[in-house]
Amino acid sequence: MLVRAGIGKLTIVDRDYVDWSNLQRQQLYSEEDVLLHLPKAVAAKTRLEKINRDVIIEAIVQDISSSELLPYKNVDLIIDATDNFETRFVLNDFAVKYGIPWIYGACVGSYGITYTILPHETPCLHCLMEMIPFGGGTTCDTVGIIAPTVTQVVSYQMVEALKILVEDWDALRKELVAFDLWKNEQTKINAKWLNTSTCLTCGTNPSYPYLTKKSLSKIAVLCGRNTVQIRPAQPKFVTIIDYEKHLAPHVKNIKTNPYLMHFQVNKHQIVLFRDGRVLIHGTNDIVEAKKIYHQYFG
Repeated sequence: MLVRAGIGKLTIVDRDYVDWSNLQRQQLYSEEDVLLHLPKAVAAKTRLEKINRDVIIEAIVQDISSSELLPYKNVDLIIDATDNFETRFVLNDFAVKYGIPWIYGACVGSYGITYTILPHETPCLHCLMEMIPFGGGTTCDTVGIIAPTVTQVVSYQMVEALKILVEDWDALRKELVAFDLWKNEQTKINAKWLNTSTCLTCGTNPSYPYLTKKSLSKIAVLCGRNTVQIRPAQPKFVTIIDYEKHLAPHVKNIKTNPYLMHFQVNKHQIVLFRDGRVLIHGTNDIVEAKKIYHQYFG
């Protein structure tokens, strides 16, 4: 929608590659992207450049932390299309600290929610939730997501994005919107009363807790993927061909592209990215994933 509208520059950051499970709800990708194991950011850039050649599109294949966000402190807008609250809280701290509007959006099953955050004018995400939501209840692991839910959340986000980009501030929606398409329900909540002076992000004495390294996990279970991601203790960029040579005597089915290497070991698909991240598919068990990681990557 942004590219078709003629936005000047779009930066897409994503840590994952296109999987079969994405195709039922994400309209940018094709079966060919899955077969090629293309990173999502790269596949999106390729597709979008065919839609509007006048838009500058930057594709970045990496996880997000405070240090990776710093080059983007002068952007006009951040749109949340993430799948976990830890990353959202990093975005929230970053956006508020540098005065960047951002649009929160999330969905699971047939339920969706979205809210527009203007730093120092509206309550931030930290005000709304105070802490990362509990792990129980419905998640995309347990109930999945239907495509219309995604489309509805994105539609709300894009309308707000266009208002911000043309600086029509008075037209911005003031409420948090939540809906359940299956149950034909919609709720609007006036969130301005949720602002608190003691908020660690937008309060009187902000500390931006999620911009500190100690707040960030190095290991994460990816929502709905039966997959564990492991990041190296220190950021590093690896040479895929060197790892391929190292593992070739031990693993027979290694495949590579310019962005990643992947191979199968028993029930586990293992993927190494150039930024040193590794995805261990076939498990949600962090202990098991760490064992596999150390077996092949030291």
